[in-house]
Amino acid sequence: METLFLTHPVCRLHDMGQAHPECPERLDAISDQLLSSGIINYIQSEEVVNPATDEHLTRVHAQAHLDRLAGWLPAEGVHDIDGDTLMNPHTLDAARHAAGGVIQAVDAVMAGQAANAFCAVRPPGHHASVARAMGFCFFNNIAVGIAHALANHGLSRVAIVDFDVHHGNGTEAIFAGDDRVLMCSYFQYPLFPDCGVHDPAANMCNVPVDAYTRGDHIRELVTEHWLPRLEAHKPEMIFISAGFDAHREDDMAQLGLVESDYVWLTEQLMAVADKHANGRIVSALEGGYNLSALARSVVAHVRTLAKL
Repeated sequence: METLFLTHPVCRLHDMGQAHPECPERLDAISDQLLSSGIINYIQSEEVVNPATDEHLTRVHAQAHLDRLAGWLPAEGVHDIDGDTLMNPHTLDAARHAAGGVIQAVDAVMAGQAANAFCAVRPPGHHASVARAMGFCFFNNIAVGIAHALANHGLSRVAIVDFDVHHGNGTEAIFAGDDRVLMCSYFQYPLFPDCGVHDPAANMCNVPVDAYTRGDHIRELVTEHWLPRLEAHKPEMIFISAGFDAHREDDMAQLGLVESDYVWLTEQLMAVADKHANGRIVSALEGGYNLSALARSVVAHVRTLAKL
C-alpha cells in the first residue's frame, strides 16, 4: 500500500461544544467520503497505537505547558481557555493521540512500511506554541512529529508545508531559526492569528495573500516562492500541515481554492519528495470546517498521495 491513513476513536471525543466549527463531525465526514469514494480499499488504514509521551511533547513544548493543561482538564463539562479553545474531559487524551499519530506515521514511513501517510486526527496543532494553547490547538502535532524524526531517525533536513488558510504561528515560533527545518506557508492576511507577514528567520517562507485569492494565483505564488526554497533545502522528509479551510466553500475565511488545487499542491510536494526524500511525506489534518468541502478535499489529497 502506498499511503498509510491513521486515526483514532478518541479524537472524536474531544468536543468544544455545540456549533463549534472544530467539531467531531469533521472526522466522520472524512471517513464517510473515504468509504463512498472507494479509495479506503486501496490505502492502509490503521488506528494510532500510542499517545505521545511527555518526552515526545517536551521536545517542542515547555513542561509548564503540559502541567497547565493537565491542571485545566475538567472532570466534566468544559474549561474555556480563550473563548475559542476549550477542553472537555477527553481533550488531552485526544491531543496526545493526535500527536502520537504523527509520530507513528514518521516511524512507518521511515521504516518503508508506507511511502507516505495522512493523519486524520484532531484537535489540530499548528497554532500551539511552546507554552500556549490557542486557535483550537493544544499540542503542535506536526512539530512533535518533526522533532521525533530529527531525534530518532537521524534526519538533518526536513520541510514543513502549511497550506491552512490561517498562519501556523505556533509551528513558526517553535522552529524559527532552526536551519534543519524549512517552513513554507501561505495564509490569508489579515486574518487570525494576524501575524506572519514578515519572515522572523531565514528558514521561514511566508506568503500572505489577500482575501478572495483564487487557486490559480496560489499556484503562481507556490511556484515562485515555495518550490525554489524546497529545491534548495533538499528535505529528507516533507511534513504537511494540511488545512482545507482555504476552500471556496469554507466560511472561516475568504480564499477560493477547490479540490483540484489541493491535488496540484500535493503533486508538487510529491515531486520534491520523490527527488530528495525517497518520496517520504507525512501529512496531518489541521483546519477545514465546511464538512462537505473538507471531506472532498481530504479525499482528493489522499487519492493523490496514494497515486490512485
